[in-house]
Amino acid sequence: MDIGVLTVPLDGQSLEEALDYLDGIGVSAVELGIGGFPGETHVDRQELLDDEDAQSELLDLLDEYEMRISALATHNNPLHPDEETAGHADTELREAVTLADQLDVDVVTCFSGLPAGGPDDDVPNWITAPWPNEHADAHDYQWDVATDYWSGLSNHAADHGVQLAIEMHPNMLVYEPTGMLRLREATNQYVGANFDPSHLYWQGIDVLAAIRYLGEAGAIHHVHAKDTRVYDDQSRIKGVLDTTPYTDEPDRSWLFRTVGYGHGEGHWKDIVSTLRMIGYDGALSIEHEDSLTSSQEGLEKAVELLQRATFETTPGEAHWV
Repeated sequence: MDIGVLTVPLDGQSLEEALDYLDGIGVSAVELGIGGFPGETHVDRQELLDDEDAQSELLDLLDEYEMRISALATHNNPLHPDEETAGHADTELREAVTLADQLDVDVVTCFSGLPAGGPDDDVPNWITAPWPNEHADAHDYQWDVATDYWSGLSNHAADHGVQLAIEMHPNMLVYEPTGMLRLREATNQYVGANFDPSHLYWQGIDVLAAIRYLGEAGAIHHVHAKDTRVYDDQSRIKGVLDTTPYTDEPDRSWLFRTVGYGHGEGHWKDIVSTLRMIGYDGALSIEHEDSLTSSQEGLEKAVELLQRATFETTPGEAHWV
């Protein structure tokens, strides 16, 4: 298990500058944005696609800093009711899978997307309750749309041997572990989770139990190291479905936090240990979105904690058994 970083917070630097900085603080893997919300500041997906010279140049640069790519990231909404928006997201995803194969990268991180509530609607609709009954009908419609789309995309991923790691994210159809397995069971084993605990904490989900639940199904393809703190003085009044702007920190029920500032070091050691129990040995990719600290300080504090939490060796023989 190695420590990685989603490089989006370093978009003010060139890729080489970012790699030099990350190497200096003990990072050995990068998750590179190539479309959607992560953007493509550090690499240009279309310039790299099918260009062996450009790909070799990128890989040589990574080798110079002893860095590997844990995943290519393109988070967007391929289920959007606007055909142009959905089509653009679909192109990004399909090209990301093809490029990952060409770069010998195993994983593309993404969102499930979110459809509208019906075929005549034009805005995505996050359904959070089955009543009134039209909401249950809308949810059924959304799953039909998602199953049809992801069946095709998962076959494309299988053709290229690339795993699709979906971040369970509210305001997307797949936002919790049972929905994750529902989509996986409706498609194939190339569909799994980019396990990001930050969105699960504020929903009241037990993160360690969720790792075991998904891990038993072999459904964790990638992991984000990102924390969340729930602030009771707000949440006990208005709950956790909070539309307060992220920049209005004192009035929010919860905030994304740097690793260790939502949950203590012991908890993160439990996460690492539970991931090891279910056989995950990939990157812990730090996603910095803590508005109470700078990107660099947040990354450095997260790396320091994860260095103490991760194991550098593989288990030996249980001589005491």
